[in-house]
Amino acid sequence: MASSLAGSALSFATPVKAVKTNSISFTSARNGNAFLRLQPVPMRFAVCCAAKKETVEKVCDIVKKQLAVPEGTEVSGASKFSDLGADSLDTVEIVMGLEEEFHISVEESSAQSIATVEDAAALIDKLVEQKSAEAKSS
Repeated sequence: MASSLAGSALSFATPVKAVKTNSISFTSARNGNAFLRLQPVPMRFAVCCAAKKETVEKVCDIVKKQLAVPEGTEVSGASKFSDLGADSLDTVEIVMGLEEEFHISVEESSAQSIATVEDAAALIDKLVEQKSAEAKSS
């Protein structure tokens, strides 16, 4: 007799090391003993974007256009400019395109910290928010 539970948690009287499992199998054996087999599963990470989805999409479009990315090439928030074939001059041109599109000014120190589409989108959202806060206070 074997049963399988997926995504279950076990509670023990004494502390034990937590193990992330996808399946737990219980098997009955001779003499009334039961065996427990845990199968570890690699941890999966979800990327949570700090930037607005619309901003990420606009940045993706600008990057595709600026780098003349071939049709069908996936560009997402996690895409690194260097992986898309951008050199330092391309990155400067991307930043200039972003400044023009979003009507912002990116300082050189901030521009140097941009490595991915998500980095650029998060910085843009921050700068746009600062700009609108300044406009409201004026």
